[in-house]
Amino acid sequence: MIPVRAKKHLGQHFLKDENIAKKITDALTLKGYRKILEVGPGMGVLTKYLLQNPAIETTVIDIDTESITFLKEQFPALEGRIINADFLEYPFDKTFQEPFAIIGNFPYNISTQILFKVLEHRDLVPEVVGMFQKEVAERLAAKPGNKTYGIISVLIQAWYDIDYLFTVSEHVFQPPPKVKSGVIRVTRNKSGHLGCDEILFVKVVKTAFNQRRKTLRNSLRSMIQDDSILGHPFFALRAERLSVKDFVELTILLGKPAV
Repeated sequence: MIPVRAKKHLGQHFLKDENIAKKITDALTLKGYRKILEVGPGMGVLTKYLLQNPAIETTVIDIDTESITFLKEQFPALEGRIINADFLEYPFDKTFQEPFAIIGNFPYNISTQILFKVLEHRDLVPEVVGMFQKEVAERLAAKPGNKTYGIISVLIQAWYDIDYLFTVSEHVFQPPPKVKSGVIRVTRNKSGHLGCDEILFVKVVKTAFNQRRKTLRNSLRSMIQDDSILGHPFFALRAERLSVKDFVELTILLGKPAV
């Protein structure tokens, strides 16, 4: 009997390779935090390695009640630190009042949403180590000019440094997914505040990429208050050509009131 059945609607693919599990947990730098939240622990293949380190305090969160029951039985050391909830809806301040890292073999169907939530709490989450669909992992680490460079690439790289660590075969999961996976580490950078209106920055990035085939002159037309800035070279380019630093400069330009 399989202790926990993988559920398709939850995007569950349980990692069964112990070496890879240890490589993932070893990728944590353990700098600037002592608490860790594991997302979607399933049957605890990462959890057991996390619990071996007495210097850290591990909490797990899973929406799957079957996994929760299994974890309570198999890992008594986690007593009081097992959360049965939807990560995307869970209020971090209910459990964490200090910086904590996030780790997990993330369900593919919510992996990008997990990172958007991390961005909302970027001053509380100094690091994330996780398994993503390879295509998503590559997009996160993509540089300007790359066809996979997009909204999430810019927003994550604005506040975090990205390390693509290694690729994982589909054959080390049960059940195997149809695609390969990639493990990445995102570490809070030292930028602090970007030096521009950060709410406007996010809006500029999303608007620019939502019509990525158009030049910024056209895709950002509704946000341009002063036509005199259209002479700037940025406006002849498409969104995918701009770095994070360029987007910050563009946000400052767009934030100036019309004269």
